Amino acid sequence: MEKSRVARKTAIPMSELIRMYLKQTRLGAPLNNQRIFRAWDEASGAGPYTLKRYFRDGKLYITVNSSVIRSQLYFQKALLVEKVNALLREDELYTSEGEWKAPVKELILK
Repeated sequence: MEKSRVARKTAIPMSELIRMYLKQTRLGAPLNNQRIFRAWDEASGAGPYTLKRYFRDGKLYITVNSSVIRSQLYFQKALLVEKVNALLREDELYTSEGEWKAPVKELILK
């Protein structure tokens, strides 16, 4: 009688398995956009005033419903880009290809 053996393999952390799954199923990009929008809401505090969000080619386009809020955010653009990227770097579900590169390079307020 022959015993079947299970080959021992090294354990893979669950966060790595999720990243592999997202990459394999190509769900990473749409989920990354949602993570970027959530980071915007948290970094700016202007989530309730944000009407539209759009991200493409490193540019985050934001439309807010108040000119007063838009002007306040305008003077903090560089800081907001840094905060959003910092939040994304800490986010375990944000998937990046290879070495970390800041995804948001420019903030465009409308």
